[in-house]
Amino acid sequence: MCPQPAAAPLGGAALDNLGVRLHDGVGTLRLWSQNASAVELVIFDATDLDWVTDELPLERRPGGVWEVTTELLQPGTRYAVRVDGPHGPGNTFNPESLLLDPYARGLAQGDGYEEWRSVVIVDGFDWGDSQKPRIPLDRTVIYEGHLKGLTKRHPDVPPALHGTYAGLAHPAMIAHFHSLGITSVELLPVHAFVPEPRLLQLGLTNYWGYNTLNFFTPHTAYATEQARKGGPEAVLAEFKGMVRLLHEAGLEVILDVVYNHTSEEGLGGPRSSFRGIDNAQYYRQQADGAYIDTTGCGNTFNTATDAGARLVLDSLRYWAQEMQIDGFRFDLAAAIARDGDHTFTPDHPLLAAIAADPVLQDTKLIAEPWDVGLGGWQTGNFPAGWHEWNDRYRDRVRNFWLSDIDYARRASAPVGIGGFATRLAGSSNTFSESRGPLASVNFITSHDGFTLHDLVSYDVKHNEGNGEHNRDGADMNRAFNHGIEGPTDDPGILAARRKAMRNLLGTLLLSAGIPMLTAGDEFGRTQRGNNNAYAQDSPLSWFPWEFEPWQEDLRAHVTRLIQLRTDNPALRPSRYARLGEHIPNASVMDWYDQNGETMEAGQWTDPGNRTLQYVAASTPDKESYNRILLIVHGTESPTDVRLPEEIEDATRFVSLWSSAEERPSESTEVFAPGDVLPTPGTSMRLFRVE
Repeated sequence: MCPQPAAAPLGGAALDNLGVRLHDGVGTLRLWSQNASAVELVIFDATDLDWVTDELPLERRPGGVWEVTTELLQPGTRYAVRVDGPHGPGNTFNPESLLLDPYARGLAQGDGYEEWRSVVIVDGFDWGDSQKPRIPLDRTVIYEGHLKGLTKRHPDVPPALHGTYAGLAHPAMIAHFHSLGITSVELLPVHAFVPEPRLLQLGLTNYWGYNTLNFFTPHTAYATEQARKGGPEAVLAEFKGMVRLLHEAGLEVILDVVYNHTSEEGLGGPRSSFRGIDNAQYYRQQADGAYIDTTGCGNTFNTATDAGARLVLDSLRYWAQEMQIDGFRFDLAAAIARDGDHTFTPDHPLLAAIAADPVLQDTKLIAEPWDVGLGGWQTGNFPAGWHEWNDRYRDRVRNFWLSDIDYARRASAPVGIGGFATRLAGSSNTFSESRGPLASVNFITSHDGFTLHDLVSYDVKHNEGNGEHNRDGADMNRAFNHGIEGPTDDPGILAARRKAMRNLLGTLLLSAGIPMLTAGDEFGRTQRGNNNAYAQDSPLSWFPWEFEPWQEDLRAHVTRLIQLRTDNPALRPSRYARLGEHIPNASVMDWYDQNGETMEAGQWTDPGNRTLQYVAASTPDKESYNRILLIVHGTESPTDVRLPEEIEDATRFVSLWSSAEERPSESTEVFAPGDVLPTPGTSMRLFRVE
């Protein structure tokens, strides 16, 4: 690919070119350790990773960098480093530990759990005419899934490709993505990761992958057997081949990245890299060396140091440039935006450097805007250039369609429709006017929590299979089983659950903001009530590819809704409207009650009023003018809704979609202003205004 400008100078030139660089028939290794007193390069036999063939000392350079140039570093060389240093609070040096180069582009594993070696890699790949799709933000529809789980059981993907990078780019998978209309595949972590020893003792594994071993290397186990036998460069080539094929199909690839902690866990945990290289600098800790854990995973990577922040930036640049990745979703992103006092700051140098970096200029940057530390919940507070998972959207929409309905069966609905309408219209009470509605990544479910099917089928979690006596996973799910916990043959309950799923999907795909659909929700995939399936590498978590008729009907709804989002720019504004002004690429919104009258102030908060009509008119600069009307009815009792008569220049309403239908209708009904529509309980209906 074309050369790119240098990275933003976090740490200055002293931190340039860390890792191994090949040149003039030799290789230069540069490693950062501010507190080390000695660093040694260890070379291993190509086939026996326990056989040390050479050892060379590194020399200290300015800025805490250690360096050696040698003919021993060649493509394919297996190597590690040993690091010695002072003892005392915060330092955990051990000159006997064989450690991974944090910038290693390839990894090889020996026989033991911690027997990892770095591998020298030659970058490069024939990308042909492949280009990043660069999907506009307002047209982006994200599809979040697990790389292995998506294809592990697919009948049309060859068995040799099940659960692999190559399998994800198989024509059968691309056909599925195209049939839905999604634009961007977001993959759970594919950076090299390892299971926690605790899980191994339970006979489980870390399926999701949020336990990173190395920030520059793709996870080897997701490669085909043929690529694994070919070594790290073959694994890398398979990964790049996947990206190339998805790009050629017009699909973006977004990676879920975990820079907030590493697999070294708490003190006393595995020692594989950072802990032995410079524990005091790479991990956040108290003066006495005790870790400050804002992630719940034992450690927090320290991006308050130049070296820590620069490593994250360099990793992102590598994946965006060398691997051609289109975007990143940052796990527990508040943790990487904490300053030297461990306080979240939206003007953190790392956040600014990422958003301003020329290599990352057109890359989608998505924050999970919280961690578990003090002051860790930061939804809406990330700077310009960033988008955020909107948990407030998730919670409000779940409440409206599920827990409020559950409560209303026993008493009456607890709240009105105002909060729901705010989320539907782009969460302007959460994101600044300058950032607009596209700062919000809207989601109802994600990998973490109940699937959509389980959200409407269980009141409580059922995580016994995780080996923690059902203590793990969220207790507050805002779920509703509709009368029976889990599986049932009751036709009334099953119908109510199906409609609830359609209402949730309809809300997601018709709301202003960037929608994120969890893989499998289009078919109503179940995990049998497990809301924390991180340790379940089994059919419980793998995507099933045999479906009942109702599941095909649900997929048809998702396909229709995504197409309607594409066809109607009023549903996907880029900016918030401003009263009395013409704002390009905003949507001018008007709100009516079930009688077709303009909503009054008291109606927004009245628990007895859970029906509204929402009219959005686009103000496009490149697309045709467009208006839609959406009816939302949030009680289980049917009602009559009178279409508004005061909408300027509106002569008819063309029906586009209804959540009350088991399968989307192929017929088009047309209604006039003032017509009265019988509206089933808990339902939505979309019209184009003409």
